[in-house]
Amino acid sequence: MSKVSLYFENGLLLEAKSFGAEGTSVGECVFNTSLTGYQEIATDPSYAGQFVTFTMPEIGNVGCNAQDMESQGAHCKGVIVRTYQDRPSNFRCEETFAELLKKHDVLGITNIDTRYITKMLRDEGAMMMVASTQIHTVDALKKVLDETPRIEEINYIEEVSTKEPYIHKEARYNIGSFDYDKPQTTKKIIALDFGIKRSILNELTHAGMEVTVVPNSMQAEEIIAKVESQEIDGVFLSNGPGDPLILKEEQEKIKKLIAAKIPMFGICLGHQLLSISHGHDTYKLQFGQHGGNHPVQNQETNVVEITAQNHNYNVPTSIKEVATVTHINLFDQTIEGVKYNDAPIISVQHHPEASPGPHESAYVFEQFSEML
Repeated sequence: MSKVSLYFENGLLLEAKSFGAEGTSVGECVFNTSLTGYQEIATDPSYAGQFVTFTMPEIGNVGCNAQDMESQGAHCKGVIVRTYQDRPSNFRCEETFAELLKKHDVLGITNIDTRYITKMLRDEGAMMMVASTQIHTVDALKKVLDETPRIEEINYIEEVSTKEPYIHKEARYNIGSFDYDKPQTTKKIIALDFGIKRSILNELTHAGMEVTVVPNSMQAEEIIAKVESQEIDGVFLSNGPGDPLILKEEQEKIKKLIAAKIPMFGICLGHQLLSISHGHDTYKLQFGQHGGNHPVQNQETNVVEITAQNHNYNVPTSIKEVATVTHINLFDQTIEGVKYNDAPIISVQHHPEASPGPHESAYVFEQFSEML
Protein backbone atom coordinates (compact mmCIF):
# COMPACT_ATOMS: atom_id res chain seq x y z
CA MET A 1 0.00 0.00 0.00
CA SER A 2 1.32 3.43 -0.95
CA LYS A 3 1.14 6.56 1.17
CA VAL A 4 -1.87 8.88 0.81
CA SER A 5 -2.16 12.37 2.30
CA LEU A 6 -5.45 13.97 3.32
CA TYR A 7 -5.87 17.71 3.75
CA PHE A 8 -9.16 19.15 5.05
CA GLU A 9 -10.40 22.71 4.61
CA ASN A 10 -10.09 23.30 8.37
CA GLY A 11 -6.30 22.90 7.99
CA LEU A 12 -5.99 19.30 9.23
CA LEU A 13 -3.37 17.12 7.52
CA LEU A 14 -3.49 13.33 7.95
CA GLU A 15 -1.48 10.45 6.49
CA ALA A 16 -2.82 7.01 5.63
CA LYS A 17 -2.40 4.09 3.24
CA SER A 18 -3.97 3.74 -0.20
CA PHE A 19 -5.77 0.57 -1.38
CA GLY A 20 -7.76 1.94 -4.33
CA ALA A 21 -6.87 4.06 -7.33
CA GLU A 22 -3.78 6.28 -7.39
CA GLY A 23 -3.86 10.02 -7.96
CA THR A 24 -5.33 13.21 -6.50
CA SER A 25 -9.01 13.80 -5.80
CA VAL A 26 -11.05 16.64 -4.26
CA GLY A 27 -14.51 16.32 -2.75
CA GLU A 28 -16.76 16.79 0.25
CA CYS A 29 -16.15 14.48 3.20
CA VAL A 30 -19.16 12.86 4.93
CA PHE A 31 -19.59 9.84 7.18
CA ASN A 32 -21.91 6.84 6.84
CA THR A 33 -23.03 4.75 9.84
CA SER A 34 -24.31 1.70 7.93
CA LEU A 35 -23.03 -1.64 9.22
CA THR A 36 -23.23 -3.36 5.83
CA GLY A 37 -23.43 -2.50 2.14
CA TYR A 38 -20.14 -0.78 1.36
CA GLN A 39 -20.40 -1.81 -2.31
CA GLU A 40 -23.93 -0.41 -2.64
CA ILE A 41 -22.82 2.85 -1.01
CA ALA A 42 -19.74 3.24 -3.21
CA THR A 43 -21.80 2.62 -6.37
CA ASP A 44 -24.71 4.89 -5.38
CA PRO A 45 -24.57 7.89 -7.78
CA SER A 46 -25.84 10.16 -4.97
CA TYR A 47 -22.30 10.08 -3.52
CA ALA A 48 -20.76 11.68 -6.61
CA GLY A 49 -18.38 14.42 -5.48
CA GLN A 50 -17.98 13.03 -1.96
CA PHE A 51 -15.51 11.07 0.17
CA VAL A 52 -17.39 8.53 2.30
CA THR A 53 -15.98 7.81 5.76
CA PHE A 54 -17.29 4.47 7.02
CA THR A 55 -17.89 4.22 10.77
CA MET A 56 -17.96 0.42 10.47
CA PRO A 57 -14.26 -0.38 11.13
CA GLU A 58 -13.88 -3.54 9.01
CA ILE A 59 -14.54 -3.03 5.31
CA GLY A 60 -14.02 -5.40 2.37
CA ASN A 61 -14.60 -8.72 4.11
CA VAL A 62 -17.28 -10.02 1.68
CA GLY A 63 -15.82 -8.59 -1.51
CA CYS A 64 -17.98 -7.30 -4.39
CA ASN A 65 -20.12 -8.74 -7.17
CA ALA A 66 -22.02 -7.56 -10.24
CA GLN A 67 -25.47 -8.22 -8.73
CA ASP A 68 -24.97 -5.75 -5.88
CA MET A 69 -23.99 -2.78 -8.07
CA GLU A 70 -26.38 0.16 -7.63
CA SER A 71 -25.22 1.69 -10.94
CA GLN A 72 -22.75 1.05 -13.74
CA GLY A 73 -19.79 2.36 -11.71
CA ALA A 74 -18.50 3.90 -8.49
CA HIS A 75 -19.12 7.65 -8.44
CA CYS A 76 -17.76 8.82 -5.09
CA LYS A 77 -14.39 10.58 -4.93
CA GLY A 78 -13.05 8.11 -2.41
CA VAL A 79 -13.77 5.90 0.59
CA ILE A 80 -12.10 6.19 3.99
CA VAL A 81 -11.98 3.08 6.21
CA ARG A 82 -10.29 2.08 9.46
CA THR A 83 -9.23 -1.40 8.33
CA TYR A 84 -9.46 -2.77 4.79
CA GLN A 85 -9.70 -6.54 4.35
CA ASP A 86 -8.22 -7.67 1.02
CA ARG A 87 -8.99 -11.39 1.53
CA PRO A 88 -12.80 -11.50 1.20
CA SER A 89 -14.77 -14.60 2.13
CA ASN A 90 -18.19 -14.96 0.51
CA PHE A 91 -19.55 -17.40 -2.06
CA ARG A 92 -20.98 -14.50 -4.13
CA CYS A 93 -17.66 -12.61 -4.26
CA GLU A 94 -16.33 -11.89 -7.76
CA GLU A 95 -13.70 -9.24 -6.99
CA THR A 96 -12.23 -7.36 -4.05
CA PHE A 97 -13.38 -3.91 -3.02
CA ALA A 98 -9.94 -2.57 -4.01
CA GLU A 99 -10.30 -4.02 -7.50
CA LEU A 100 -13.71 -2.36 -7.91
CA LEU A 101 -12.35 1.03 -6.77
CA LYS A 102 -9.34 0.83 -9.07
CA LYS A 103 -11.57 -0.11 -12.01
CA HIS A 104 -13.61 3.06 -11.52
CA ASP A 105 -10.72 5.37 -10.53
CA VAL A 106 -11.86 5.89 -6.93
CA LEU A 107 -9.38 6.43 -4.08
CA GLY A 108 -9.38 3.92 -1.23
CA ILE A 109 -7.93 5.19 2.06
CA THR A 110 -7.19 2.97 5.10
CA ASN A 111 -5.06 2.75 8.27
CA ILE A 112 -6.63 5.94 9.60
CA ASP A 113 -8.70 6.88 12.67
CA THR A 114 -12.18 7.05 11.16
CA ARG A 115 -13.70 7.69 14.60
CA TYR A 116 -11.68 10.91 14.85
CA ILE A 117 -12.80 12.04 11.37
CA THR A 118 -16.43 11.23 12.16
CA LYS A 119 -16.35 13.24 15.39
CA MET A 120 -14.73 16.15 13.55
CA LEU A 121 -17.44 16.13 10.86
CA ARG A 122 -20.15 15.80 13.53
CA ASP A 123 -18.82 18.87 15.38
CA GLU A 124 -17.65 21.05 12.48
CA GLY A 125 -19.90 19.82 9.67
CA ALA A 126 -19.26 18.17 6.32
CA MET A 127 -16.24 19.80 4.69
CA MET A 128 -14.20 19.80 1.52
CA MET A 129 -10.95 17.83 1.42
CA VAL A 130 -8.25 16.67 -0.95
CA ALA A 131 -6.57 13.26 -0.91
CA SER A 132 -3.49 12.36 -2.93
CA THR A 133 -0.98 9.57 -3.43
CA GLN A 134 1.19 12.05 -5.37
CA ILE A 135 1.17 15.29 -3.33
CA HIS A 136 2.15 15.34 0.33
CA THR A 137 2.98 18.90 1.42
CA VAL A 138 0.43 21.16 3.09
CA ASP A 139 1.01 24.10 0.73
CA ALA A 140 0.61 22.02 -2.43
CA LEU A 141 -2.48 20.20 -1.13
CA LYS A 142 -4.06 23.47 0.02
CA LYS A 143 -3.44 24.99 -3.41
CA VAL A 144 -5.25 22.10 -5.12
CA LEU A 145 -8.16 22.34 -2.68
CA ASP A 146 -8.47 26.13 -3.02
CA GLU A 147 -8.43 25.99 -6.82
CA THR A 148 -11.10 23.26 -7.14
CA PRO A 149 -14.82 24.18 -7.24
CA ARG A 150 -16.85 23.19 -4.18
CA ILE A 151 -19.44 20.43 -4.45
CA GLU A 152 -22.32 22.93 -4.32
CA GLU A 153 -20.91 24.61 -7.42
CA ILE A 154 -20.82 21.47 -9.60
CA ASN A 155 -23.71 19.83 -11.46
CA TYR A 156 -22.88 16.14 -11.01
CA ILE A 157 -26.20 15.07 -12.52
CA GLU A 158 -24.74 15.65 -15.98
CA GLU A 159 -22.14 13.02 -15.10
CA VAL A 160 -24.35 10.32 -13.58
CA SER A 161 -27.61 10.50 -15.58
CA THR A 162 -28.23 7.96 -18.33
CA LYS A 163 -27.48 9.16 -21.86
CA GLU A 164 -30.15 7.01 -23.54
CA PRO A 165 -33.62 5.87 -22.40
CA TYR A 166 -34.02 2.23 -21.36
CA ILE A 167 -36.69 -0.01 -19.83
CA HIS A 168 -35.74 -1.58 -16.49
CA LYS A 169 -36.14 -5.37 -16.65
CA GLU A 170 -35.75 -6.53 -13.03
CA ALA A 171 -37.77 -6.54 -9.79
CA ARG A 172 -36.65 -7.42 -6.24
CA TYR A 173 -33.71 -9.70 -5.54
CA ASN A 174 -34.84 -13.23 -4.67
CA ILE A 175 -32.67 -14.91 -2.04
CA GLY A 176 -34.15 -18.27 -2.99
CA SER A 177 -32.96 -18.17 -6.60
CA PHE A 178 -30.04 -15.76 -6.01
CA ASP A 179 -31.30 -13.68 -8.89
CA TYR A 180 -33.66 -10.79 -9.58
CA ASP A 181 -37.33 -11.54 -10.17
CA LYS A 182 -38.94 -10.57 -13.46
CA PRO A 183 -41.52 -7.80 -13.05
CA GLN A 184 -45.28 -8.24 -13.39
CA THR A 185 -46.42 -4.78 -14.45
CA THR A 186 -49.80 -3.17 -15.08
CA LYS A 187 -48.83 0.53 -15.21
CA LYS A 188 -46.18 2.54 -17.01
CA ILE A 189 -44.06 5.41 -15.70
CA ILE A 190 -41.07 7.50 -16.68
CA ALA A 191 -38.19 7.81 -14.21
CA LEU A 192 -36.21 11.03 -14.61
CA ASP A 193 -32.65 9.94 -13.91
CA PHE A 194 -30.73 12.34 -11.67
CA GLY A 195 -28.52 9.48 -10.44
CA ILE A 196 -30.99 6.67 -9.88
CA LYS A 197 -30.21 3.55 -7.85
CA ARG A 198 -30.87 0.11 -9.28
CA SER A 199 -32.70 -0.89 -6.08
CA ILE A 200 -35.21 1.94 -6.53
CA LEU A 201 -35.99 0.68 -10.02
CA ASN A 202 -36.38 -2.85 -8.63
CA GLU A 203 -38.91 -1.65 -6.05
CA LEU A 204 -40.89 0.36 -8.61
CA THR A 205 -41.23 -2.68 -10.87
CA HIS A 206 -42.01 -4.92 -7.89
CA ALA A 207 -44.93 -2.57 -7.15
CA GLY A 208 -46.30 -3.20 -10.66
CA MET A 209 -44.84 -0.38 -12.75
CA GLU A 210 -42.98 -0.73 -16.03
CA VAL A 211 -40.23 1.87 -15.73
CA THR A 212 -38.64 3.69 -18.65
CA VAL A 213 -35.54 5.47 -17.36
CA VAL A 214 -34.86 8.69 -19.26
CA PRO A 215 -32.04 11.28 -19.21
CA ASN A 216 -32.40 14.32 -16.97
CA SER A 217 -32.41 16.39 -20.18
CA MET A 218 -35.81 15.09 -21.34
CA GLN A 219 -38.11 18.08 -21.81
CA ALA A 220 -41.31 18.60 -19.81
CA GLU A 221 -43.39 19.02 -22.97
CA GLU A 222 -42.41 15.54 -24.18
CA ILE A 223 -43.30 14.01 -20.82
CA ILE A 224 -46.65 15.83 -20.69
CA ALA A 225 -47.45 14.63 -24.21
CA LYS A 226 -46.80 11.01 -23.16
CA VAL A 227 -49.20 11.40 -20.22
CA GLU A 228 -51.90 13.03 -22.34
CA SER A 229 -51.67 10.26 -24.92
CA GLN A 230 -51.89 7.71 -22.06
CA GLU A 231 -48.52 6.28 -23.03
CA ILE A 232 -47.46 6.62 -19.38
CA ASP A 233 -49.36 7.02 -16.10
CA GLY A 234 -46.92 9.07 -14.02
CA VAL A 235 -43.40 10.28 -13.32
CA PHE A 236 -40.77 9.28 -10.77
CA LEU A 237 -38.10 11.83 -9.74
CA SER A 238 -34.95 10.04 -8.64
CA ASN A 239 -32.28 10.49 -6.04
CA GLY A 240 -29.00 12.12 -7.06
CA PRO A 241 -25.91 14.05 -5.97
CA GLY A 242 -25.15 17.66 -5.12
CA ASP A 243 -27.00 20.82 -4.16
CA PRO A 244 -30.58 20.91 -5.55
CA LEU A 245 -30.64 24.72 -5.59
CA ILE A 246 -28.23 24.89 -8.56
CA LEU A 247 -30.42 22.65 -10.74
CA LYS A 248 -32.38 25.46 -12.38
CA GLU A 249 -33.37 23.57 -15.55
CA GLU A 250 -34.72 20.65 -13.53
CA GLN A 251 -36.71 23.02 -11.33
CA GLU A 252 -38.36 24.69 -14.32
CA LYS A 253 -39.16 21.29 -15.83
CA ILE A 254 -40.77 20.04 -12.62
CA LYS A 255 -42.83 23.25 -12.31
CA LYS A 256 -44.39 22.46 -15.70
CA LEU A 257 -45.13 18.87 -14.63
CA ILE A 258 -46.76 20.16 -11.43
CA ALA A 259 -48.91 22.59 -13.40
CA ALA A 260 -50.00 19.72 -15.66
CA LYS A 261 -51.26 17.80 -12.58
CA ILE A 262 -49.14 14.77 -13.46
CA PRO A 263 -48.93 12.07 -10.72
CA MET A 264 -45.40 12.13 -9.32
CA PHE A 265 -43.26 10.47 -6.68
CA GLY A 266 -39.85 11.76 -5.57
CA ILE A 267 -37.10 10.26 -3.41
CA CYS A 268 -34.24 12.26 -1.84
CA LEU A 269 -33.10 14.75 -4.53
CA GLY A 270 -36.46 14.30 -6.26
CA HIS A 271 -38.16 15.16 -2.94
CA GLN A 272 -36.00 18.28 -2.61
CA LEU A 273 -36.60 19.44 -6.19
CA LEU A 274 -40.36 19.12 -5.70
CA SER A 275 -40.13 21.39 -2.65
CA ILE A 276 -38.05 24.00 -4.49
CA SER A 277 -40.37 23.85 -7.50
CA HIS A 278 -43.29 24.63 -5.17
CA GLY A 279 -41.44 27.74 -3.95
CA HIS A 280 -39.82 26.37 -0.79
CA ASP A 281 -36.01 26.32 -1.03
CA THR A 282 -33.95 23.62 0.64
CA TYR A 283 -31.24 24.23 3.24
CA LYS A 284 -28.01 22.39 4.05
CA LEU A 285 -27.71 20.27 7.19
CA GLN A 286 -24.54 20.48 9.28
CA PHE A 287 -23.24 17.00 8.49
CA GLY A 288 -26.21 15.41 6.75
CA GLN A 289 -27.91 12.08 7.34
CA HIS A 290 -26.00 9.05 6.02
CA GLY A 291 -26.67 5.58 7.37
CA GLY A 292 -29.05 2.68 7.76
CA ASN A 293 -30.48 3.16 11.24
CA HIS A 294 -32.43 6.44 11.29
CA PRO A 295 -35.84 6.41 13.04
CA VAL A 296 -38.64 8.07 11.07
CA GLN A 297 -42.20 8.38 12.33
CA ASN A 298 -45.09 8.00 9.92
CA GLN A 299 -47.43 10.85 10.88
CA GLU A 300 -50.47 9.06 9.47
CA THR A 301 -50.03 5.79 11.41
CA ASN A 302 -47.67 6.89 14.24
CA VAL A 303 -45.52 3.85 13.40
CA VAL A 304 -41.76 4.38 13.77
CA GLU A 305 -39.77 3.01 10.85
CA ILE A 306 -36.01 2.44 10.83
CA THR A 307 -34.79 3.88 7.56
CA ALA A 308 -31.80 4.27 5.26
CA GLN A 309 -30.64 7.87 4.73
CA ASN A 310 -28.24 9.67 2.41
CA HIS A 311 -28.64 13.43 2.10
CA ASN A 312 -26.99 16.73 3.04
CA TYR A 313 -29.99 18.94 2.22
CA ASN A 314 -33.50 19.17 3.63
CA VAL A 315 -36.84 20.75 2.83
CA PRO A 316 -37.98 23.66 5.08
CA THR A 317 -40.92 23.66 7.49
CA SER A 318 -42.60 26.23 5.24
CA ILE A 319 -43.49 23.32 2.94
CA LYS A 320 -46.50 22.87 5.25
CA GLU A 321 -48.10 25.78 3.36
CA VAL A 322 -48.63 23.53 0.33
CA ALA A 323 -48.27 19.98 1.62
CA THR A 324 -49.13 17.68 4.50
CA VAL A 325 -46.12 16.27 6.34
CA THR A 326 -46.30 12.46 6.33
CA HIS A 327 -42.94 11.54 7.90
CA ILE A 328 -40.67 13.10 10.56
CA ASN A 329 -37.05 12.19 11.43
CA LEU A 330 -36.89 11.43 15.16
CA PHE A 331 -33.17 12.23 15.39
CA ASP A 332 -33.58 15.94 14.58
CA GLN A 333 -37.30 16.46 13.81
CA THR A 334 -36.58 17.31 10.15
CA ILE A 335 -39.21 16.63 7.50
CA GLU A 336 -38.86 13.22 5.84
CA GLY A 337 -41.99 12.94 3.70
CA VAL A 338 -44.87 14.99 2.34
CA LYS A 339 -48.12 14.64 0.42
CA TYR A 340 -48.99 17.73 -1.65
CA ASN A 341 -52.41 19.23 -1.05
CA ASP A 342 -53.48 20.25 -4.55
CA ALA A 343 -51.71 17.69 -6.73
CA PRO A 344 -51.27 13.89 -6.95
CA ILE A 345 -47.69 14.10 -5.67
CA ILE A 346 -45.88 12.36 -2.80
CA SER A 347 -42.21 12.39 -1.83
CA VAL A 348 -39.84 11.15 0.86
CA GLN A 349 -36.36 12.24 1.95
CA HIS A 350 -35.23 8.83 3.20
CA HIS A 351 -34.55 5.79 1.02
CA PRO A 352 -37.40 3.26 1.20
CA GLU A 353 -35.51 0.93 -1.15
CA ALA A 354 -32.64 0.73 1.41
CA SER A 355 -29.65 -1.13 -0.11
CA PRO A 356 -28.12 -1.03 2.35
CA GLY A 357 -30.59 -0.76 5.21
CA PRO A 358 -33.99 -1.94 6.43
CA HIS A 359 -37.05 -2.25 4.22
CA GLU A 360 -39.70 -0.97 6.64
CA SER A 361 -40.58 1.96 4.38
CA ALA A 362 -40.93 0.03 1.11
CA TYR A 363 -44.72 0.44 1.24
CA VAL A 364 -44.41 3.94 -0.28
CA PHE A 365 -43.77 2.34 -3.68
CA GLU A 366 -47.13 0.59 -3.36
CA GLN A 367 -48.72 3.91 -2.38
CA PHE A 368 -47.42 5.50 -5.58
CA SER A 369 -48.69 2.57 -7.65
CA GLU A 370 -52.14 2.87 -6.04
CA MET A 371 -52.13 6.64 -6.63
CA LEU A 372 -51.59 6.04 -10.36
